[in-house]
Amino acid sequence: MESAIPWEPAKDIPLEHTAIHGHDVAYRRSGAGPVLLLLHGIAGSSRTWVPAMQLLRRNYTVIAPDFPGHGNSAKPLGDYSLGNQASGMRDFLHLLGIERATVIGQSFGGGVAMQFAYQFPERCERLVLVDAGGLGREVSWLLRLLTLPAAEYIMPVVFPAFARTWGDSVSRFLRDRGFRSARSAEMWRSYRSLTEAENRQAFVRTMRAVIDPGGQSVSAMDRLYLAAQMPTLIVWGDQDRIIPLIHAHQAHEAIPGSRLEVMEGVGHFPHAEEPIRFVEILLDFLQTTDPSNFTPEVQRDRLRRGSVSG
Repeated sequence: MESAIPWEPAKDIPLEHTAIHGHDVAYRRSGAGPVLLLLHGIAGSSRTWVPAMQLLRRNYTVIAPDFPGHGNSAKPLGDYSLGNQASGMRDFLHLLGIERATVIGQSFGGGVAMQFAYQFPERCERLVLVDAGGLGREVSWLLRLLTLPAAEYIMPVVFPAFARTWGDSVSRFLRDRGFRSARSAEMWRSYRSLTEAENRQAFVRTMRAVIDPGGQSVSAMDRLYLAAQMPTLIVWGDQDRIIPLIHAHQAHEAIPGSRLEVMEGVGHFPHAEEPIRFVEILLDFLQTTDPSNFTPEVQRDRLRRGSVSG
C-alpha cells in the first residue's frame, strides 16, 4: 500500500547550485551528521528523494544532486556514461568539502553508485542499491525501444509539449480530491521531463550509454566480488516492472556479506512509494554496520585472487 502521508512539498528542501567544470549542478541538502549521497534514476531528479530526506535529516547530512542532463542541472553535449557520472559525483563531493559518504542509488543512480564504489572505494563508506540498473541484461521493453536509431526524432510525438500542461492539470485535479499515488507521480514526473527538447536529448544520450535494443548493455556482475569489504544493502520492490527482482537476488549472491530486503507491494521507486518503510530498512543497515575501511592492499589481493575464491 502506497503512503498517503501528506509530505511537505519539495520546496521544504530547496535547490542549491554549484558549478563543475563550468556546468551548473543543482542539488538539495539538509540535516547534519554522517553524509548520505542520494542518486536518482534516468529522467528523474533530486526531488524523488525529498520524502526520504525529510525522515533522515535529523541524524544525517542528506545530499541529493540532479545528475548532469537531468532535473535543473545543465544538459551539455558530452559523456553521460556511468563512469563519467561517477567522476562527476566525486568532484561534486570534493567541492562540498566531503571526503566520504554512504552512496545510495536508485535505478540508473544505482549503476552510478556501483561505479563510484568501484572507481573511488576509499570515498565510499557503504553502498545501497535500490532497484538498481547494471546488474543484468533484462529491462523494460519501453526503455529498449527508446534506444533504437532515430528514437530522438519520434520522441517529440510520444512526448508532446502540450501534454505537460494537460498532465499537470489532471495531476492537480486528482491530488486535490485525495487521489495520491507516489508511483504514478514518479512516472509522471519522468514523462513530463521528456516533453522538453533539451531533456530528451540528454535522456537519449544517457540511455544509449547503458541500454541497447537488446537490454542493458553495462553490467557490474563480474566485479561485484570487489565489494566484499563494502557494507552493501540491496532494496527492491517485488512489483518492479522496469528491472526484474531476479537481479536483486543475483547481486546478493555475488556480493559477500550483502543484505537483501524485498519490499512487498512496491514497484520501481521504494524510497518514494513507501518512504517510511524504506527509511526504517536503511536506518537499520546504517546503525548496524561500520563504514568501509578500504585499503589498497586488500583490494590488490582480491584482484589477484579474482571472484572464484570469493
